[in-house]
Amino acid sequence: MTGYDGSSPAPPVRDAERLHDVVVVGGGAAGLSGALTLARARRSVLVVDSGRPRNAPAAGVHGYLGLDGTPPLELTAAGRAEVLRYGGEITAGTVTAAERLAAGGFRLRLDDGTTVAAGRLLVATGLADGLPGVPGLAELWGRDVLHCPYCHGWEVRDLPIGVLSTGPAAVRQALLWRQWSADVTLLRHIGPEPGDREYERLAARGVAVVDGEVTGLETSGGRLAGVRLTDGRTVPCRALVVAPRFTARAAFLAGLGLETVEQTAGGHVLGERVAADATGATAVPGVWVAGDVADLAGKVAGAAAAGVSAAAAINADLVEEETGRAVAARAGLGREVLR
Repeated sequence: MTGYDGSSPAPPVRDAERLHDVVVVGGGAAGLSGALTLARARRSVLVVDSGRPRNAPAAGVHGYLGLDGTPPLELTAAGRAEVLRYGGEITAGTVTAAERLAAGGFRLRLDDGTTVAAGRLLVATGLADGLPGVPGLAELWGRDVLHCPYCHGWEVRDLPIGVLSTGPAAVRQALLWRQWSADVTLLRHIGPEPGDREYERLAARGVAVVDGEVTGLETSGGRLAGVRLTDGRTVPCRALVVAPRFTARAAFLAGLGLETVEQTAGGHVLGERVAADATGATAVPGVWVAGDVADLAGKVAGAAAAGVSAAAAINADLVEEETGRAVAARAGLGREVLR
């Protein structure tokens, strides 16, 4: 997804361009949950989605009550069907630019050059995962190369797990993943050397520490078997834990003056998100965000809940606007009667 650079004028609103109550950008758990809530509130809602969910490589969604283990694409398909059942609309595409309309609302440009317009925006575009620069990580990402123990820990329980250190949070990662396996190895790689207290904590939990930079992965039958070090050694492991740099897919919002901010945890930068309040409202009136784009450490169930909350806030905002117009119209009618 790329932001609009202003080098050419945004296309004019076509005569036939319909103003939706809400356009939802992104069709994952957050976006579809928001769209479903809005459609059930009798709002005209359009979902714009590229059809490439971030969690597609994973075998299943976990920790989602009643749906644990559901394949991501199956969950998305079910969500789409529910949105359509209530009159919501879904179109394929990627939003590349956004602008505010002089008469109110917003216009979005899609990657095929078409435009859509809306009174409100719900942005649920998720994240881009910046993986460490080790060859082979991307091919196994979401299967054997992991980052979230609550999403994947059970599936690799009791297996040998390597934790790739690329920053000061690696020790905490290793101690956390130790909950799922007694065979955890902290691979020093390019990360800082642990301090004396950290070494003591790792030793107390039986976490091994291996020096040396990781240069590649060893696989067997398409699955991870170990990692190679610069000195030629191979450290066996069936799962490799990494710490990606997360970046909100929100470049197109720059046209509205909305930029990303850093999100930290334990004093360490996780990546960049779009700042919002508890309902998902951003600093730009009329624009809400939900899911991973606003919370880098979120889970699928949490993203779905955030989509519902944002949708409820959007509907309430629209009701306020519509009520204000109705009051003004009624007052004007009264003046006409008095004449």
